Amino acid sequence: MANPAQRLSTNISGDFFVDSTCIDCDQCREISPKVFGDGDGHASVIHQPASSGELSSALRALVTCPVGAIGSTERHDLHPIVSGFPAPLDEQVYFCGFASPDSFGASSYLIVRPEGNVLVDSPRFAARLVKQVEGLGGVRWMFLSHVDDVADHARFRSRFGCERIIHRNEARASLHDIKWQLEGDEPRSLGPDMVAIPTPGHTKGHTVLLFRNRYLFTGDHLWWSPERQQLSASRRYCWYSWRKQIESMERLLDYRFEWVLPGHGHRYHADAGEMRAMLEQCVQWMRKQA
Repeated sequence: MANPAQRLSTNISGDFFVDSTCIDCDQCREISPKVFGDGDGHASVIHQPASSGELSSALRALVTCPVGAIGSTERHDLHPIVSGFPAPLDEQVYFCGFASPDSFGASSYLIVRPEGNVLVDSPRFAARLVKQVEGLGGVRWMFLSHVDDVADHARFRSRFGCERIIHRNEARASLHDIKWQLEGDEPRSLGPDMVAIPTPGHTKGHTVLLFRNRYLFTGDHLWWSPERQQLSASRRYCWYSWRKQIESMERLLDYRFEWVLPGHGHRYHADAGEMRAMLEQCVQWMRKQA
């Protein structure tokens, strides 16, 4: 829980606040955009919850915060909030919450499917979350988009016996024992409804996951920018090659999808035609940054 003595001056007065341990991961602004906004290099409370919906979203942000930088002066019952994770986004796809500081607060997702559930990137290994995931059928596979967002992958492997999947170019240090390692830049079918698409750029072996030609789990490759009102990528946080990332983005134009579900950045949902137009616009913008 956040420390009131470290409450940032950029918060408005009232119950909820952000303290100085904030790492500006953007989770709270994604989960509760009416309550949380930009501070000075960190998040801040810009509006105190004024409805039950706003209160619930603020508490979901509090629970998800990877460093416990969100606090409240009043006591709130967190049991229904915690029990609500993983939170359903659409049909078989759930948002895990409980972001990990080891992945700088990246989002992770659970795909619930009869053939076996897939955990996309790693949340915190929180006991209550693990129990809820178990109730949804556990984890059969764990898809790791890149080395930055692996967090507690080993603990999930130990708990569920899940098979982990990562690109060989990312499999270093604590990832060396992962048996299923993708290779090259060609897409790889992971079953009748899933395709792993290598997208080198942010990192050398970054890979995205396409599920049912509808949901694209994009790691740190692609997300929605509320400021620019379009799909976006980051040259500033491109650790391997911006040129490669542009080429990877262009290859995504060959695929149909309706959801962009990133590790960092905001989610976006649109029909496939609009999504393609947005992706084309993103590619054009990236070329101008080259």
